[in-house]
Amino acid sequence: MLESFLVTSRETLEASLVVGIVLAYLNRTNNQSYRKTVYYGIIFGILASILAAFIFTFFSGGFEGTAEQIFEGITMLIGAFLLTTMILWMMQQRHISKEIEGKVEKHLMSTQLFSHIGIFMLIFVAIIREGVETVIFLNAINYASGINFVGGTLGIIAAVIAGYLFFVSTRKINLKKLFNVSSILLILFAAGLVAHAVHEFEETGLVSGIITPLFDINHILNEKGVAGSFLKGLFGYNGNPSLLEVMAYAAYLGVIFYLYKRIESSRVTAKV
Repeated sequence: MLESFLVTSRETLEASLVVGIVLAYLNRTNNQSYRKTVYYGIIFGILASILAAFIFTFFSGGFEGTAEQIFEGITMLIGAFLLTTMILWMMQQRHISKEIEGKVEKHLMSTQLFSHIGIFMLIFVAIIREGVETVIFLNAINYASGINFVGGTLGIIAAVIAGYLFFVSTRKINLKKLFNVSSILLILFAAGLVAHAVHEFEETGLVSGIITPLFDINHILNEKGVAGSFLKGLFGYNGNPSLLEVMAYAAYLGVIFYLYKRIESSRVTAKV
């Protein structure tokens, strides 16, 4: 449940922030006539995301046996990659409001028709980007541990409320802390997806686990039990992993730590 909540809340919050920043800027600059364009962008973005979900489900349903396991493994790797790029991008965004407002201002300087098209596309792309990513993430979750629709729905509701309060309540919500906490959890979740993808490839015979299993602690914390299932869904816990799975998990965390240090170093250099 928590993994579904994290993914949908994070993706929806990013889209909500873009919409909120655009609407706030339009109100502040007395361009309320563009509000309908924003709403149209939201509606068509959501419809396009739903269409993407149907297309993905249609194609994924055509695989069986080994092909299905390979497809699931690839989906998990894509999901982990998109999660990683999303997290790293958010780490580098210190002036997200100014960046989006700059784009809106640029569109408003065009003719009225192109201004509406530009603002529509800004919102539409923001919605469908997050929507398509959510579709891939939720399918990756489904392959790894199963989707929890309650958690996913609550995540969407919570993100919409947080985005609304951020711009209505004098921006009292500390989004930096919110993103930092969710980023840590999502990094561990992505590492679990990588390890689970490796497990799928091992079962198909594409790769060797090297040592299988490396250890077995299912008698202490069974991955099919209540606590084990929770840890499996959120962090990719496996009670009897292979050496290759452990190496993949550790390697992913190592790469993320290295990239994080690079980002922090660039910030310090920029301040100097």
